[in-house]
Amino acid sequence: MSGIPGTAVIQITNLSSAVSSEQMRTLFGFLGDVEELRLYPPDNAPLPFSSKVCYIKYREPSSVGVAQHLTNTVFIDRALIVVPCAEDD
Repeated sequence: MSGIPGTAVIQITNLSSAVSSEQMRTLFGFLGDVEELRLYPPDNAPLPFSSKVCYIKYREPSSVGVAQHLTNTVFIDRALIVVPCAEDD
């Protein structure tokens, strides 16, 4: 179902600058067991940014296909864009 066979990583773009790592972990944690989450720029960034990007690695690649269904879901003030992302092994 995902665009990259076997990947367990998704990239979420078009995130509000107000979003936190905890909010992302809560939202996407309902779809599968989150192994790792990285939010850029991080929560404690000293400079303001207009948007953020998040990478989430699930324990199971099947969660990627499910997570893609959140594309176009409005979260805070923006429609999320969720795409599979190649893993760097």
